[in-house]
Amino acid sequence: MRKLRPVTAVFAVAVLCTTGATAAASPTSERPEEGDRAFVDVTVTTLWTEPDTARDVDEPSLTNPVDLDQWNENMEDTETRGWLTGKLESQAVLGSEVQITEVSGDWAHIVVPEQSTPDDERGYPGWVPIEQLVENEEFAQQVEELPSAQVTADRAWLTDAPDGDGLQEISFNTELPVLETTEEALHVALPDSSTAWLDSDDADVHADGEGPDTPNGQDLVRTGEKFLGLRYLWAGVSAFGYDCSGFTYSIYRAHGISIPRDSSDQATTGTDVEVSDLQAGDLLFFAEPGGEGQVHHVGMYIGNGEMIHAPNASTSVSIVDWDEWDSDDEFSGAKRVL
Repeated sequence: MRKLRPVTAVFAVAVLCTTGATAAASPTSERPEEGDRAFVDVTVTTLWTEPDTARDVDEPSLTNPVDLDQWNENMEDTETRGWLTGKLESQAVLGSEVQITEVSGDWAHIVVPEQSTPDDERGYPGWVPIEQLVENEEFAQQVEELPSAQVTADRAWLTDAPDGDGLQEISFNTELPVLETTEEALHVALPDSSTAWLDSDDADVHADGEGPDTPNGQDLVRTGEKFLGLRYLWAGVSAFGYDCSGFTYSIYRAHGISIPRDSSDQATTGTDVEVSDLQAGDLLFFAEPGGEGQVHHVGMYIGNGEMIHAPNASTSVSIVDWDEWDSDDEFSGAKRVL
């Protein structure tokens, strides 16, 4: 991780007032409205196809704060978890920018610009509880002008001091503006105008306008292997659960490479690769038997005839011999993005 000198010039007041503890949300943090640029204010917000369709078991994912471990526990059986298929669109992690296109009661229809889709040039669309979003121009300025901390651990804790009590567990790939650094911790800004500390070992710091170093295939494989055993979650893009394309999207994003959110769209990126030429990091796509029709699944080749993927609601992120796994002959091609 690149160590940076403390950043105190632009946001000195915020740093001085909150060092060692979180601050209460200031008036700069507001309930957003239609047309606003807003930010995700919970560990992970989940995008639904329609508002007010969630079940009682989904309640822990709809609040502020969320309790995603409880949500996962509520969906221990495959039928309960599989019910989400087709009812969720995607997710976005703490601090992600969104655009609000409509408000209906306690729900907001948003698009997520960092997740590309041909369905909407503005970003990936869906409905979220409006209480999970904030409109905050100060935070927007911090995002644009300060270095960012990108979480590289599968999960990390925000704390009230460098060695303090845990405030909120956050996901891999969360990015937050850095106010100052010490050898052990990063002082970060949060969307609600409060601040917290993040262990330096759990994140990389990137200067404004910069990102991670260009990866090779084995870098991508090592990142993917962090999540072996993590239970599948339809629409998931966080360390609390992935779907197949959310998994590959997130691995590439962690290394500064933007690919579309969905498997069918990922299949249109990069360059074609023959099976005989597969390399670690290549994406493998699957459609209907015979490899025909629309792509519905993606995995990442890791070498030696194996791929890592998030298969379905009954299983977890796993490594398989991809040719043996493809018992219905659904393989439809491979792409190289690097």
